[in-house]
Amino acid sequence: MGGRVGVRAGTDSDEVGQKNGHRERMRQRLLSSDGDAFLDYELLEYVLGLAIPRRDTKPLAKQLLAEFGDLPTLLAAAPAELARVDGLGEGAAAALKFVHACALRSAQRSVLARPVLANAEALLAYLHTRLAHSLTEEFRVLFLNNRNILIRDEAMGDGTVNQAPVYPREIIKRALELGATAVILVHNHPSGDPGPSREDISMTRTIAEAGKPLHIAVHDHLIIARTGHSSLRGMGLI
Repeated sequence: MGGRVGVRAGTDSDEVGQKNGHRERMRQRLLSSDGDAFLDYELLEYVLGLAIPRRDTKPLAKQLLAEFGDLPTLLAAAPAELARVDGLGEGAAAALKFVHACALRSAQRSVLARPVLANAEALLAYLHTRLAHSLTEEFRVLFLNNRNILIRDEAMGDGTVNQAPVYPREIIKRALELGATAVILVHNHPSGDPGPSREDISMTRTIAEAGKPLHIAVHDHLIIARTGHSSLRGMGLI
């Protein structure tokens, strides 16, 4: 029995050494070039390896991509959705959410740097990162000051795969609390179609009418989807 235990220990040690060697090679590849040289599963494999250092994370990385469809959808997944995946512990799930949070923070900083209306490309990149790959609908409001600088970006309604509750009075009330003079309404369509529904158009006009007496303008209502976006202002609907 002593001999067998010794062989097993040696095998485990070899496996750990192989994992460490593989991750070291991946690390050096990234440091000497950039992420474009990696496939999605490889990037994911390395991030998971930081949270699960003694495990071969390649199978888990491929499993996650197969279940969620692609890397952006995986990173945007809610913690409850990640918790349903066998083999993905809380530490690894948190690592994925930290990566997503870093991406959001980076995109958000680009929006904060300049007036929002003069920085449409950065704004859409940020909103796409935050919302395009979410599996449920979310309604957000960008509150702007009189120079169109972003004061606050807040979620004002979380919902199901095709609906998020919106309360115009709450949006106007929050704008007054923040001293905002304008808002940009934003929500996502998990279906992938960015076209506005009749309800989207009606709700936008209701909020715009509620804001007029208080000198709070609705600059736009942007609908974000995987396939692109639509602007109700650009479509002449507000």
